[in-house]
Amino acid sequence: MKKNIDVARAFRDEEYFLSLSSEERTILGDHPSGHIELNPADLREVAGGVATKNSSIDTCSASCSPCPPYFC
Repeated sequence: MKKNIDVARAFRDEEYFLSLSSEERTILGDHPSGHIELNPADLREVAGGVATKNSSIDTCSASCSPCPPYFC
């Protein structure tokens, strides 16, 4: 067993995580940021930071900033 486990690296570096023994992975426990579930209906509204046609954000085009001042 490794004496010093880099916890932050274990959760961001898959190769490092997989190099740990099953006992070491068990010691780590769950990911520190926790587990979240995303609602499929909400995900349909997301478009990488750009408002979708069903969104309540009023934009002049897809390339405009949705927040004042509007940059088009």
